[in-house]
Amino acid sequence: MTISLVPGEAPVSLNEARGWLRLGASIDDAVVAGLIRAAANICESFVGQWLIVREAEEELAIAGGEVRLSARPVAGIDAVTRIADAGDESEVAEAGWRLHVAPDGAGRLSVAAAGDAVRLRVRYRAGMAADANGVPEAIRHGILRMMQHLHEARGGEGATPPAMIAALWQPWRRIGLGAMR
Repeated sequence: MTISLVPGEAPVSLNEARGWLRLGASIDDAVVAGLIRAAANICESFVGQWLIVREAEEELAIAGGEVRLSARPVAGIDAVTRIADAGDESEVAEAGWRLHVAPDGAGRLSVAAAGDAVRLRVRYRAGMAADANGVPEAIRHGILRMMQHLHEARGGEGATPPAMIAALWQPWRRIGLGAMR
């Protein structure tokens, strides 16, 4: 299970979103902020990557001395903890693990001496860009369009998002097919 410890910065600002929707200052800010979060979540699900680097924590069963991290692209490991069947925990020193990041950003973490551990707890960072300015403009534009679609469809009409949104996000889409090498 992936747990994002920090919600993360929005790739589109509230002012930018209000301008796109042609809303006045501070009108429905809470609604617009919710639309931004929803559109960003839809984008991350579609492209299979976190947009802005944030922290994650996962507890994973060890298979053959390694685990595969869920969030991508993996930017770095902060801590690795072995968890034994009895519940005993021990920190793994940096020299005791190795991170392999595939070209698609997926991470596989190997532990040299798993011992009696059955699970690993891994704290790490994942995301495409350090901040909103680093997110590609096509992705940001797609988020604005998705936010507009969600705003216009709030009454239930127009359930299908415009195809242009998928076209804007498609170049960054990562889909796993089989084992990571």
